[in-house]
Amino acid sequence: METLLTLNPLKPHTHLLKFPNSRTCSRIINRRCLYSTISCKLTSQPSKDTTKNKVVIPGAAPSLSEENENGAAPPPPPAADSRPKKTGGLVLKRLTKRVLSFLANLPLALGEMFAVAALMALGTAIEQGEAPEFYFQKYPEDNPVLGFFTWRWILTLGFDHMFSSPVFLGTLILLGASLMACTYTTQIPMVKVARRWSFVHSSKTIRKLEFADSLPKASIQDLGVVLSGAGYEVFMKGPSLYAFKGLAGRFAPIGVHLALLLIMSGGTLSATGSFRGSVTVPQGLNFVMGDVLGPNGFLSKPTEAFNTEVHVNRFYMDYYDSGEVSQFHTDLSLFDIDGKEVMRKTISVNDPLRYEGVTIYQTDWSISALQVLKDDEGPFNLAVAPLTVNGDKKLYGSFLPIGNTDSPNVKGISMLLRDLQSVVLYDPEGKFAGVRRPNSKLPIEIDGTKIEIVDAIGSSGLDMKTDPGVPIVYAGFGALMLTTCISYLSHTQIWALQDGTTVVVGGKTNRAKIEFPEEMNRVLDRVPEINEPSDAICG
Repeated sequence: METLLTLNPLKPHTHLLKFPNSRTCSRIINRRCLYSTISCKLTSQPSKDTTKNKVVIPGAAPSLSEENENGAAPPPPPAADSRPKKTGGLVLKRLTKRVLSFLANLPLALGEMFAVAALMALGTAIEQGEAPEFYFQKYPEDNPVLGFFTWRWILTLGFDHMFSSPVFLGTLILLGASLMACTYTTQIPMVKVARRWSFVHSSKTIRKLEFADSLPKASIQDLGVVLSGAGYEVFMKGPSLYAFKGLAGRFAPIGVHLALLLIMSGGTLSATGSFRGSVTVPQGLNFVMGDVLGPNGFLSKPTEAFNTEVHVNRFYMDYYDSGEVSQFHTDLSLFDIDGKEVMRKTISVNDPLRYEGVTIYQTDWSISALQVLKDDEGPFNLAVAPLTVNGDKKLYGSFLPIGNTDSPNVKGISMLLRDLQSVVLYDPEGKFAGVRRPNSKLPIEIDGTKIEIVDAIGSSGLDMKTDPGVPIVYAGFGALMLTTCISYLSHTQIWALQDGTTVVVGGKTNRAKIEFPEEMNRVLDRVPEINEPSDAICG
């Protein structure tokens, strides 16, 4: 539809319609056309009586008396836009905002942290990585812990491998989502607000700040110099001054959250992408890394280092003066797939071997065999077995048969060892026969049989692991310590205004509320006083 506004120009040709200014034109058009987009044009239409120019405004209501020359009604208005409104984006934004608000809820985040701590404590209390039969015996259904906790809880929820279980990882992911939501909705907006500043042009506004004071006979330029020397970033414009310091303290909470995310990411990678294994190897034997290491999670992937062969060259111990074991060592050699030695190192407790992401720890020891000479024959290797005794001290035993070995009642010499230093021998009747040190070359005769202890062969207890998350965890803890220290920096802002010969100063800080006035007084005391009125800076 078109409404024709008729004008009577002096000349019958097309004219351009000009308004005093564009804002007036826009305001008039919007008011008449309900804020729809329109266009204005001038057309010349002949008439039987007079020639008239008409302003055509599309979209306006048509005149009821206006018809074409044949008496036909004007064409109907264009149909309204029937396309559906684009509300999907708005709904998505609202949903996202609600989800972020829910995740950033402080009570929820605290609950998640307590849940993670409780699961970690439970994972420490429950033995990890054992066979199902172990949990059947330790947590039986006929005698549940706390009246309800049995092996079914452990195996069903995956608490036998707590730190890679879906329950633990899901709680950790939820906590990470809460940290990211809090950073996005709270910490980043706070930093944006802290970076915004403007000059204050009213002394009344400055006097309403948490600290305010006046410096008579002072110059705002001198105040700027003093503040700059005190470590402030200073900005001046005319009679106004703005200064700040410690803005890094506003960024620190974001850094703390990112550091926590790094720690949790590294821990998750360690739990789901590492390999672990334990082996006890007698001196002189070897093994392949890949035969010992087993995957911990679905992200565990073997590397070329798994083909490396480890050879135990020597195992030995250090002792206290009392005879107790103080330290034990293993001399290890690593050979690649072609048999070439690529590394050799003697490891001990707290001094592991590291090679291409694989770490070998010295964790335990045992005795695997005794070498003896019997009546100057041999040496013979006698197997050694651990014996169960009360207490935490180790005891190993071996047996050397003598006489008729085919008899159902075989008799022999019994030998007991607590370490690699000495061997205690007993005759076939079980009576004490003597003590000998390995490699002492001092034989002992028992019931007509001469025995010489050549050597006690030890076994090295090794723990092996690959842990790709360790560098990430270390980086996270380093960043956490750094950002925690930075968070204690006070973000201080100062405004000042030259009012005649007086400088009005005010400021605020987010930390150190008690020390801030003292600091400001020390700064203001250093501003020199202007003696000559002509030196004053008038605002």
